[in-house]
Amino acid sequence: MSATRSAELIVDATPEVAPADELHMRAALAAAEQASASGEVPVGAVIVVGGSVVAVAHNQRETRNDPTAHAEIVALRMAAAQLASWRLVDADLYVTMEPCPMCAGAIVNARVRRLVYGCDDPKAGAVRTLFQLLDDPRLNHRVEVVPGVLAAESAALLKSFFSRLRVR
Repeated sequence: MSATRSAELIVDATPEVAPADELHMRAALAAAEQASASGEVPVGAVIVVGGSVVAVAHNQRETRNDPTAHAEIVALRMAAAQLASWRLVDADLYVTMEPCPMCAGAIVNARVRRLVYGCDDPKAGAVRTLFQLLDDPRLNHRVEVVPGVLAAESAALLKSFFSRLRVR
């Protein structure tokens, strides 16, 4: 992720948000703040099944030296282990930024029921900006998508992180 990327994040007008969606997105934002504190790009993810949180994760690419350790991937792995199944058909995934193509593919493959995310990512977004993988009729699974939940807070966290990097 380039240091100029955050300045281009798209934030739509604030949508009407269900209380449970706001609660879980705030947990994802808290995870993103943990990522930032450890020098990771501040993206957080939470997976909820039946109203219960089964996974909370944040980016760990730098920490793990793993290009696949995006918040979504880490959370999907945790949820699959917790539920003893790779099929997360009843899962709702909350993530602070629009997933990239790798993460969107994993979300489809995991059969996630619903994705709620914060800000759009015009440089790598694969849900509605560059690509629309989660509702592509050529794939075997569609995911309900709720964009823009706490988008301003999500974008502000990313902008602040990259702003501090530029100062260094």
